[in-house]
Amino acid sequence: MDLSALLTGQFLGHALVFARLGGIIMYMPALGETVIPVRHRLALAILMTLAFYPVLPVGPARLEQPGMLLAAFGIELTLGVWIGLTARILLTGLEFAGAQIGMISGLSNAFAPDMGSFQGSTLISTGLMLGAVAVIFATDLHHLMISAMVESYRIFPQGQILAGDLAQQIVTAVGQSFYIGLSVAAPFFVMGVLVNLGMGLAARMMPTLPVFFVAAPLLIAGGLLMLGVAAPMMLREFAERLADWLRAMVF
Repeated sequence: MDLSALLTGQFLGHALVFARLGGIIMYMPALGETVIPVRHRLALAILMTLAFYPVLPVGPARLEQPGMLLAAFGIELTLGVWIGLTARILLTGLEFAGAQIGMISGLSNAFAPDMGSFQGSTLISTGLMLGAVAVIFATDLHHLMISAMVESYRIFPQGQILAGDLAQQIVTAVGQSFYIGLSVAAPFFVMGVLVNLGMGLAARMMPTLPVFFVAAPLLIAGGLLMLGVAAPMMLREFAERLADWLRAMVF
């Protein structure tokens, strides 16, 4: 037995698994947040590679040509990034909703450290993102994420990729994310219309009323009150959508 060839095959096999799992952890909600140090995420990807490799339907890689090796790494990394990015797109629905709520409630200038995929996140967006991460761990959705990582090898065997299906699923995820953002922010749109309509009527009846100075506190107070009432439902809606997508990969 050629020990060198055996060790090389085992190393390349683990490296291919690491490429997919690392791509998933790079973007997966809760596991790939930017607040988690890169070294910790890298260590998690390595540990999961070592733990899952014996149970995955993969074997030692024997790729003698550099072109084949690069192509195999590219396919695995693409699949991992696609899985993590699709879940991240679903999470950005809450970020979109938070941006809309902040604009309606007059808190769009209350910036906070970025927790999502774009700069300039509002305070409400960051709060919703933190709540979503807490809900993921509280409801054990991270266990479902890990199961989806393992089952991804059943849906997408190693070395095979269907670019058309991946693109279609990304478009579907974007539509779902937009739907989540609009549906959870809908009550705030109604609240904003009613408050502004009331202030407009009051300004017509009392021209000397400083509408801006009266309306701004009302919008902020109403937005925060409604956020406190609606936040659990908003987070549950996101968790259910994410769980449905993960179950589609597991089962």
